[in-house]
Amino acid sequence: MAKCTVCFRECEIPEGARGFCGVRAARGGAVVPLNYGHVTSLALDPIEKKPLARFFPGSVILSAGSWGCNLRCPFCQNYEISWSKEAMALEETAEILTPADLARTAEYYRKKGNIGVAYTYNEPLAGYEFVRDTAKRVHEKGMKNVLVTNGTASLSVLEEILPYIDAMNVDLKGFTDRYYRDVLKGDLETVKAFITRAAQDCHVELTCLVVPGENDTQMEMENMCAWIRELKDRDGNRIGEQIPLHVSRFFPRFHMTDRGATDVKTVYLLADTARRYLKYVYTGNC
Repeated sequence: MAKCTVCFRECEIPEGARGFCGVRAARGGAVVPLNYGHVTSLALDPIEKKPLARFFPGSVILSAGSWGCNLRCPFCQNYEISWSKEAMALEETAEILTPADLARTAEYYRKKGNIGVAYTYNEPLAGYEFVRDTAKRVHEKGMKNVLVTNGTASLSVLEEILPYIDAMNVDLKGFTDRYYRDVLKGDLETVKAFITRAAQDCHVELTCLVVPGENDTQMEMENMCAWIRELKDRDGNRIGEQIPLHVSRFFPRFHMTDRGATDVKTVYLLADTARRYLKYVYTGNC
């Protein structure tokens, strides 16, 4: 039995088995990432697609995804590489790159305007070791690292990668314990602690996907934005008002097809609500 400390679950994993995320497994009494170097998706994306609105706008970034996730969002748009049966089979079929390989690829695409590497598509911190090792190499080449994450990772993992991450977009998927616990199988307090620490040393933007009947009230948006506004830098200065928030529209997919897409008017209303607290608010998927 080996204990994983990457997220709040702290899975006790029997020898030869996998933890909740499907990525971390017990081998020889230790927890190892099964997806180290496994790349399932690779694309040169606009930075705005991460989404990052206020970090090198107009640039492109090499975006790399692996497989596995430590949440169970029923509406996942990348379920083929996150937590579906198809995702768990990718251990045998995913292309394998070394950190040096990916860093060299990023450098090659500099001629197309590439600024670095974004770790995205699945939950990159389920296999954070590859993110850490690659990000070091990318920095050595004078390029940037971007993390797109659900923020469901321990602060010890965050401290290990934070020196190498230049910007991140964190999904703050809602602002009630009920939604995180019952729908997403996550933990809101873990995400809040992650964002609080990350904002002290990194450019942070946040995304909230508005799901009808789950997190679509003005009161919840007000509570979320009031909390964001109070975030501070490492010197204790309040910086939260400057943190960009992306309010995004839901579309039915995967295991959540029991409701329609979010009304565009609702997205705009909640964005206007957020603007009472935050300076930079953007809408998505509208």
